[in-house]
This record gives sequence, C-alpha cells and structure tokens, in this order.
Amino acid sequence: MRDQALFDKIDLHLIRVLHTVLTERSVSRAAIRLGMYQPAVSAALKRLRDLAGDPLLVRSGSGMVPTDAGLRMIEPSASILRAAEVLFTDARGFEPHTARTTFRVAASDYLDPLFLPQLVSQIKSQAPLCPIEIHPLSAQSDYQVRLAQGEIDLVVGNWPRPPEDLHIARLFGDDVVCLVAADHPATRKTWDAAAWLEAEHIAPTPTHPGAKGVIDDHLDSLGIRRNITARCPHFGLIPAMVASSLLVLTTGRQYCERFIDRLPLRILPCPIDFPRMMYYQLWHERTHTSLSARWLRERVKSVAASLRQAP
Repeated sequence: MRDQALFDKIDLHLIRVLHTVLTERSVSRAAIRLGMYQPAVSAALKRLRDLAGDPLLVRSGSGMVPTDAGLRMIEPSASILRAAEVLFTDARGFEPHTARTTFRVAASDYLDPLFLPQLVSQIKSQAPLCPIEIHPLSAQSDYQVRLAQGEIDLVVGNWPRPPEDLHIARLFGDDVVCLVAADHPATRKTWDAAAWLEAEHIAPTPTHPGAKGVIDDHLDSLGIRRNITARCPHFGLIPAMVASSLLVLTTGRQYCERFIDRLPLRILPCPIDFPRMMYYQLWHERTHTSLSARWLRERVKSVAASLRQAP
C-alpha cells in the first residue's frame, strides 16, 4: 500500500484506540477507558492490524503484550494525540472556564496530604469542564518515559537530583525531622545519631526502580545505613502506623505537622544532619510552550505556596 493511500485510511480516533489498546494491553480495559463497546474496539484493532501488517497485540499467558512493532508505536501515537490536543487548544487560546483539556498529574503523597485535594479543588473551580487524572508515582512506573509518551503532563515530588533532561520548577524546601509515637522512648531518652540509627524505621516504597529516596541517598553519601524494618507504598497511611508502634518516620516537617493534632504523635529533631528536602514540579519539552500546561503549572505553584504559608 502506497504511503499516501495508507495515510488516508488513518484518523485520530484510530490512533487513540491504538495507543489505548497498546498501553492497557487489554481490549476490554481499553473499551472502558475509551467509553466504547468492546466489539467496536475489536473491530478498530482489526483495522489497525490490517494497516500495520502486524498483530500489534498478542496473547502471553493469561494476558496480552504488544509485539515489537506495537511497542514502537506507543510513543509516536502518544505524541500524535498530545500534539492534536495542543494544536486545537492553544490555537484558540486557553480559557479555563470553557476548556475541556484533560490534565494528567503524577504526584507523590510525600509532598503534603492536603496538596492533591486542594489542587483538584482549584482546577475544578477554575476549569470546571476539564477532566483531571491523578497518577501515582510507583516502582512500576517510569515517570520520565510517561512524560515523553504523553501519558502524564506533570510530575510533582522531591528528588535529591532531579533529571537534567526535564524542565523543572522549585516549589519549596523543607527541614527534615522525625515523626514518632507520643510515647516513643525517644521522647524521654537521649535522641542522638546512635539512637536514631538503632531505632526501627519505616520508609516509603521507592518511586521507581533503583530509587533510594532522599533520606537513604544522603545516608549512602555518609557511608551509614539506618535500620528500615517496614516499608509502605501509601505514604498517607504511615503516620497512623507510627502512632501505634516504635517505628520512626524521617521526612519533611510540613508533612509531619499535618498529623500531630490528629494522632498521638511527636515531632523530634533529626540527630543526623540532612540537607533540606526540595520539592519540584517536572515536565517534558513536549508541553513546555503549551498554554494549558502552563496554566496547570501555575495552579501547582499556587497550591504549594498556599500550603507552605499555612500555620
């Protein structure tokens, strides 16, 4: 099939089906995400297979996986979809009250338990027709790849050394402290570096493969290691675990302050000298000049500033 004849058979809807099927790795899940009936997605996939001359998605065990050709199509299809969205949104200018842009934010709940609720509230109050998708930062998700592929627009979190190939804006810095139960022995006895190292620590599950987090990354630079006896991927649940155990959570003061009036907890100075935790928002060159993406980044900056100023 000649290139022009092939191009004439492709429309934006077909590209959206292609990207969704390949990323969901399931026709049924893709149908739910697209708001389509499953037979319609199957029919579109058949058309895509005929156009590509490749099965694109094949069965593997109890699930399905993309073929090599399918994998190579994920990033280009994402770029096409995002380019189309930016093309029409920014051509008209971005008017929050009438826009229908989907905002996709990946965020760690290390930042502040109030951050995501207030961000969603601000977006919905100012851009009521814009859908919002909140994505987790997890060990199974490579946020740099997802930014490049258009699966997310923005990442918010803290890193000792943010990736140099992404755009970055600092939100704020915070002091590192320890959160312990109100009756923890550290509240009555000497709380020095030796006691801190011997204590039982709880830490978040790494946000991506190979990540250690800002606390353990700094400890590595000092040639020491703490005694981590518990890990949890849900940072918002950790204070309750600390309140009913001898576990120690070492993190930013702002996060800890949200819980001391709700749970039997105490904030103690950290006897190890840590640099301040730095919180950022990161985005890809792909959305750097987008008017809607700029508006989203301003909302993130605004919410972070308001939380930092709160008593």
